[in-house]
Amino acid sequence: MDSAALAGESRPSIFSSIALRFLAERERWALWFPVLMGAGIGLYFSLTQEPAWWIGAGALLLAVLGMLAAWRGRIDLMAAGAFLAVALGFAAAQFQAWMVAAPVLEHRLGPAIITGRLISVDPLPQGARLVIAPSDIKDSKNGDLDAAHRPARLRVRLRRGDPGVAPGDWVSLRAMLMPPPAPSMPGAYDFERRAWFDRLGAVGYALGGVRSIAPPEGQAPGAWHQAIEALRNTVTARIRAALPDRSGAIAAAIIAGETHAISPEDAGAFRDAGLAHILVIAGLHMGMVAGIAFFALRALFALIPRLALNYPTKKFAAAGALFVIFFYLLLSGATVSSRRAFVMVGLVLLATLVDRISVSPRAIAVAAVAVMLMTPDAAAGPSFQMSFSSVACLIAFYEAMRPRLSAWHRDAGALRRAGLYVLGLAFTTMVTTVATAPFTIYHFNRFPIYSVIANALAVPITGFWVMPWGILACLLMPVGLEKLALLPMAKGIDAISWIGHEVTSWPDAVMHVPSLSATALGLIALGGLWLCIWLGRWRWWGLAPLALGFLTLAAARPPDLLISGDMRLIAVRAPDGSYVPSTARGTAMIEDVWTRRAAATLAPAWPETGAAAAGALQCDAEGCFYRARGQTVALIRDGAALPEDCRAADLVVSPVAAHRSCHGARVIDRIDTYRAGGHAVWLDPSGITVETVRDWQGERPWSPWSPRPAAAARNEVAARAP
Repeated sequence: MDSAALAGESRPSIFSSIALRFLAERERWALWFPVLMGAGIGLYFSLTQEPAWWIGAGALLLAVLGMLAAWRGRIDLMAAGAFLAVALGFAAAQFQAWMVAAPVLEHRLGPAIITGRLISVDPLPQGARLVIAPSDIKDSKNGDLDAAHRPARLRVRLRRGDPGVAPGDWVSLRAMLMPPPAPSMPGAYDFERRAWFDRLGAVGYALGGVRSIAPPEGQAPGAWHQAIEALRNTVTARIRAALPDRSGAIAAAIIAGETHAISPEDAGAFRDAGLAHILVIAGLHMGMVAGIAFFALRALFALIPRLALNYPTKKFAAAGALFVIFFYLLLSGATVSSRRAFVMVGLVLLATLVDRISVSPRAIAVAAVAVMLMTPDAAAGPSFQMSFSSVACLIAFYEAMRPRLSAWHRDAGALRRAGLYVLGLAFTTMVTTVATAPFTIYHFNRFPIYSVIANALAVPITGFWVMPWGILACLLMPVGLEKLALLPMAKGIDAISWIGHEVTSWPDAVMHVPSLSATALGLIALGGLWLCIWLGRWRWWGLAPLALGFLTLAAARPPDLLISGDMRLIAVRAPDGSYVPSTARGTAMIEDVWTRRAAATLAPAWPETGAAAAGALQCDAEGCFYRARGQTVALIRDGAALPEDCRAADLVVSPVAAHRSCHGARVIDRIDTYRAGGHAVWLDPSGITVETVRDWQGERPWSPWSPRPAAAARNEVAARAP
């Protein structure tokens, strides 16, 4: 046999090479468990038909049996563990969807008298937002709403004034109620799903004020979480009393996680400058609070010689800091980001208590699994995705950079250390910006260009000035002296606000980007995780799915025609990429969603007669004709124009029933939007593509087009509502 043949036989195959790489990094296998668990959750939410109740439990049982077989060596342990992770995520999401099941209002209701227990109060720039667990809803037309149809919770907005009530109170008010609104277009934010998992069966607005009433006979006092909500409201009220201007709203967000009172102008400036994370209690805040509490307690214990010399004060300080951040978690409202931060920081403090070094990658894996087990639906939201992606990328970056950073710090003087701190801050900001960019684009369609500069200026102010004064304000609050700390805290907040507004005023501060598809986001997430989890050179293979996911942006094409679910608004895409709406009255929220997801601007509304949109739209008193890519769309205003327009158009959009009148053209009329929600239409020379909200949502428990669970089953679960 010749030498070439021998060399060919001795060269390992590509599969054996990959297997060797897997084996070489077996200590990192566990880090893929939360990733696969998230994939199982994503699989559940991606379905357009609700799976049978036994599928999640059955898959989980099979996975457990598979793990037992793997321990006995009958099947591969890694494959069994991967299946277990996916099955656990799927089963957890399905179980949560069943557990939170509660009645959803089916049609508009009111004016109605609502009586119930107040769950939470969210201050707004004007008025407040109340979440109520109703015990009785009396409709002025139809009388009492029976228990089988009464929502477990509802959300009502007070348009002005201080509600003067606190969580746990029993209240009464008059309001108009509606079902949770459907997405504005296919792929847009699904508030109906969010409401389902929050057990919100109705939303609406109050007609007048709210009054406190005596609790009904035999009703138990509010649960402990309502006591926490009452504490949060008290803290927020004390902060706003000391700082009635905009700095008070931001201080309440940093201390108590209460963001609803921040003005749209300030919220927009923080968002577009890349500083929105300062307003959301997450790793930055939890780490700062833990660090301040830990070192303050160690310094305090050091002042007591007998204690410092005879007891492990470091462990005492860690235990005290753990208690402090647990209180901070409760005060923040236990959001997804704060829960993740608490688990991670708590693991570090627990490691200190048991004289162990916490492994950061495993810490974030444990935190992710814990959050997904408690609230699987959170994995589908931006808070979870952005929070965990930023921390995972930071850990991976500093793992790779640790040897070089250690060399730079070795024998460094004060000036060099200061420079390294600034460099580290810049690295951190760049990594988190890159890590969260795909999710920012997917959920919000925007990317802050100058976030590195804004964070380099604002984060040190937050850490060294704002947070210490905020902690001191909480300590002084029981004795009524919180204003002494809140006033200097406000100076730092004003400086951060100035930075946010200044940066957003720079040219092209925000890049607007069309929406990514879910498939593209999945490819990008897979590529990023591959880069972050593995340590060898094969980690760079993750660049391939990353690039492929971002390349889909170049192929993304917004709809040519958008139709709202109530047929009140229609918009066509002009040759310059802008959207031309049918009206500009009372449709600002829908217009914002449409233009944001397409990264488009809004043109003036359709004219009564004449041409618009560079000739693509021709209108008269009876309607308009829209022409694009070889297709003609008739946009009907007057039903009398139907016979003529049906003969001249490829697609007819009509506010009245038109299917019987049009035989030669495709039709979208009021009946279609009633049955399927908003429509998105793409025109091509080869044909017309239509996607509806119903197509996108599917028949799920939270979608209005699916058969709702039987009243008896819903009522049985609703009885567990707080």
